[in-house]
Amino acid sequence: MEMILATKSSTPIIGQLATVMGWIMDGIYRLLNVFGIQNIGLCIIIFSILIYALMTPLQIKQQKFSKLSAIMQPELQKIQKKYKGKNNDSAAMQKMQEETQAVYQKYGVSPTGSCVQLAIQFPILMALYQVIYKIPAYVGSVKDILASAVTSITGVNGYTDILQQFITDNKMTRVQLIMDGNNATSNSVTDFLYALSPSQWKTLAETSQFSGFADTLNSTAKEISHVQNFFGLNIADQPLTYIKAAFVGGSIMKIFGFRYESVGKIILFFLIFAIVGFPMEVFAQALPNALLSLDRISFMSAKVLFVFLDTTATTIAMVVVDHFMKSVSASLLSILVVAFLFAITSLDEVKRDCDCKDEKERWEEKES
Repeated sequence: MEMILATKSSTPIIGQLATVMGWIMDGIYRLLNVFGIQNIGLCIIIFSILIYALMTPLQIKQQKFSKLSAIMQPELQKIQKKYKGKNNDSAAMQKMQEETQAVYQKYGVSPTGSCVQLAIQFPILMALYQVIYKIPAYVGSVKDILASAVTSITGVNGYTDILQQFITDNKMTRVQLIMDGNNATSNSVTDFLYALSPSQWKTLAETSQFSGFADTLNSTAKEISHVQNFFGLNIADQPLTYIKAAFVGGSIMKIFGFRYESVGKIILFFLIFAIVGFPMEVFAQALPNALLSLDRISFMSAKVLFVFLDTTATTIAMVVVDHFMKSVSASLLSILVVAFLFAITSLDEVKRDCDCKDEKERWEEKES
């Protein structure tokens, strides 16, 4: 699998959104740098929170739609039951459509509201992933750190073969050099350098062909490692390094069958998962509470429904992120187990007196 970091996404819409988000990400990095803070991990967190905040209006609408959909369902079912068996009666079908539309107008929502909001959020989330996963492509400040090392390496005759051998020897299976004729492009060399762990930087500097600028490689390694360091963990390092150094973070998720290139990557995985899965999580919480407030199901049934919906929502979100994030992998069974555990630990989200009841009373008062 490829890991092309310095090459921006060319996907329509997502590529353009990612470019704009890249400007924001680079701006955050430069702002923190003014205060003497050079940390890409902190930038990712601030950047994700900022994008999340900008998406809050859409998420509020999605949450409102989910609640009202649950409240409207009995009325819609009554209309469907009323016109059951009249599919061939065009007049009846027209009447049914009018009555259904009247229900949606009564509650002030659109039948396609949920789909539209998800359609808007999806490219934003995919663009967010592109920026976070391809830092050198969108954060010029980080790419600049590697520039001198890239220039020095590409000035060596046969550098492509040297780097390719290094990749093979160090089993860097997720890094691929992109060729321009007989030589690797400078962008792919940037990708290669950004993916190096501190120990690999040291090995690279000791390569005989690069001995003439070992000091440049060492100084670049020190600077980029500082930027990649997040709470003592280097986001480019390999899991084995952390397993040897500390139990926490290196083995907990491996118990559940997750495989990842570094602790930083698994942290990033769950950060993106939380953002991607938020709309579905809202629905998973809202529907059981709405049905419970309408006395359609028992409290125990609401909990069972919540576990099912939350497990499903978490699984879908994790599968999506896992598909696009090649540095983390997990089997469907592993994801299902983790999703189920997440749902069980969130059962307190099902409440006997939920907000859905208050929402319905407000609409009844408005109608009267």
